[in-house]
Amino acid sequence: MKTTDRRTRSDSAKAAVAASQAVALGPLQPPAHVRLRDCDRPFWNAIVTARPRDTWTDADLVLAGNLARAYADMEILQEGIERDGMLVEGKINPACDLLDKMTRRALATGRQLMVATIATVGKAQDIHKGAALERGARQHIDDDLIPTLETLQ
Repeated sequence: MKTTDRRTRSDSAKAAVAASQAVALGPLQPPAHVRLRDCDRPFWNAIVTARPRDTWTDADLVLAGNLARAYADMEILQEGIERDGMLVEGKINPACDLLDKMTRRALATGRQLMVATIATVGKAQDIHKGAALERGARQHIDDDLIPTLETLQ
């Protein structure tokens, strides 16, 4: 028998109020035992805002810290590859192997945290439907009868 409370329906007024309150509070802060560098912070913010605020556990936040550090390290490795090139003295740049390993780890951690695309945006067929809607809207961008942001400004 289920003993946990039922989650609020996402299409309810209560859920809308909770979402507004979560946005007003800003991104979650890392627990005291999770150390982030300044370069990790933009990735941390992106990660913890990819899911509803009330779904994060302490264990998830530790993994989110690891993922934020991995993303920042991947950027540093990419900069090194761009600076030094794919080949160094005729051999593959060791940073390429490190970047590959870091990318694999980050993808696995993102799936574990459910911040991967399928968890945050939806299935591929749903993304395709949204893309088709946007393509259709672009075709009507010059139509004076359909209001756009440009019209409203």
